[in-house]
Amino acid sequence: MIRAAAQRWALGTATAVLVGGGFALGLNVGNLHNGLIAASFGAVGLYVVHRRPGSREGWLFVAVGVTHAVMFAGRQYGLHSGPLPGASWIGWLGVWPLPLVLVLVGVAVMCFPTGRLPSRGWVPVLGVLAAMGLVLSTVSALWPVEYGRTGLVAGHPLDLPGFSTADAFYRVARPVGYLLFQLTWVACVVARVRRARGDEARQLRWFLYSATMSAAVMVLGLAVWGSPIPGTLTAPLLAVAAGAAILRYRLYDIDPVINKSLVFGAMAVLVTLGYAVVVTGMGRLVSGYGNLLSLLATGLVAVIFEPLRRRAQRLADRVVYGRRASPYEALARLSAHFTAPAGGLLDGICATVADAVGAHEVTLWTGPADTLRAVSVWPTTTSLPTGSRTFADLVAVPVRHDGRFRGAITVTKAPGDTLSIAEQRVVGDLAAQAGLVLELRATAQRLVAAGDAARRRLERDLHDGAQQRLVNVAMELGRVVRLATTAGAAEVAAQADDVRRQLLDATAELRELARGLHPAVLTQDGLEAAISFLADRSPLPVRLTVLVARRLSAEVESTAYFVVSEGLTNAAKHSGADAVTVRVVLAGASLVTEISDDGCGGAATRPGSGLEGLADRLATLDARLTVESGPAGTHLKTVIPCG
Repeated sequence: MIRAAAQRWALGTATAVLVGGGFALGLNVGNLHNGLIAASFGAVGLYVVHRRPGSREGWLFVAVGVTHAVMFAGRQYGLHSGPLPGASWIGWLGVWPLPLVLVLVGVAVMCFPTGRLPSRGWVPVLGVLAAMGLVLSTVSALWPVEYGRTGLVAGHPLDLPGFSTADAFYRVARPVGYLLFQLTWVACVVARVRRARGDEARQLRWFLYSATMSAAVMVLGLAVWGSPIPGTLTAPLLAVAAGAAILRYRLYDIDPVINKSLVFGAMAVLVTLGYAVVVTGMGRLVSGYGNLLSLLATGLVAVIFEPLRRRAQRLADRVVYGRRASPYEALARLSAHFTAPAGGLLDGICATVADAVGAHEVTLWTGPADTLRAVSVWPTTTSLPTGSRTFADLVAVPVRHDGRFRGAITVTKAPGDTLSIAEQRVVGDLAAQAGLVLELRATAQRLVAAGDAARRRLERDLHDGAQQRLVNVAMELGRVVRLATTAGAAEVAAQADDVRRQLLDATAELRELARGLHPAVLTQDGLEAAISFLADRSPLPVRLTVLVARRLSAEVESTAYFVVSEGLTNAAKHSGADAVTVRVVLAGASLVTEISDDGCGGAATRPGSGLEGLADRLATLDARLTVESGPAGTHLKTVIPCG
């Protein structure tokens, strides 16, 4: 630890002396970038290795800073008028290492942010670059092939024959080599970005964003002022952004910044280009109308600005978020699901979260914090988790409404990827909206359960109370009829028997009314017996298949019963069918219910219809009613979760 600290102190001191001494010799614009790179990369690299001594990328930054400090000081010394003592050799040190230093810079870029190449396949590529850099630096060290571009006061310290051949070679090899350097760096960074996930991806975004902004300023400076100075002044920003990404990447989220910058940059380019085309291009054709052309260009820019801005925003969203929905789009899509049929609302919540954050899997859980059960999962091809979980067992975002815990959302991303801060905020906002959905769903379930309970109580009261008393009265009237017949009062007997028949008819109607409220056979004997009873009473022939090996919850059984009842009633009243097929099968944790007829069709979930009521009732159980009705008949199907 002490040795490492001493190394850092020595390198930092050497860099500071070289940079400070170089600036003390004067300000040379052509050499300014070397001093800025030396100071910024050296300082950031030393700070990184101070915080993380094992950071390979930090040490690469230190190496870039130190080598640029040597070049900066050497060139500053060789550029000073005089010349100063030993200026030839010291200035020489600031010139010939340039190709090798560029290779070192390339290594730092290619290895960012881990300090390692993306794969072993890049090792021979780096070897080729190093060999090319060594050849170029050797030629520059032996002959003054680079001196013409540096403006050093002192001459080259060596006077070797063959300068013309070396210069010809260097003039061709230098641009080819430098272009190859840059293309290789870009290719390597692109390869790393494509495979990066999670924190590494966000680190690369910071670095690439700062590099892009620096390049944009460089181009702007060259285009407007004809000078690279604005671009060179941004070199420290690149080092600072890289250091922030290495050390504190978890505190930053670059996506919104990149998004807005892309939109602003694209609009600036388009507006400037449009203005220049109108004013400059047309100005050459039509002279003497400068003010009019400026006014015309301003009006044209004002008209096309908003459409172009929207297109630029969509492009920026695609670049930054990829195929994911932007935060606003995610909330808008969820709002659209609220107005859609209720059967797929929970699936819509999971799909919206997945689109917003690029998730690999999303699961929605409902219930109290100590007994959560999965009710929906995206993608829909994924099996729904079975059993219950506690909130403490899950890495989840809580779903609350009015402070009451309603459930949780778990988000799984690709291996190695994690939710960014902005994505966490989006999931939190969507969870807040989901809380309202789950609250309304729970309220609807309570209302349905309360209604079923009320029907059962009323059916029981009618069966055990009024119906039983009416049966007793009918029995008493039967005895009256028998007594009157025995006594010879035929007229009294006839009237009493007529009253008895009316009373029995009223009892039958009351029994039907009680059965319509809630069938006693369903409560006593279960779903199979209740549906068989419906089939026996149907005026149409029914092909019945019921495979339910166990009792289900009262809500599931009663809902399936009413689905079959409504399907048989509609077929008998409206379809003109010759037969009906009913299939009720328990498949795993779901109850599949299907009713088909061979009638004329025409069934639909119209407002106020019985099918709409069934669809609303099924929605409270996270089920959906599918209606297929045409000339070949009507097919109703629903799958009710009953886990």
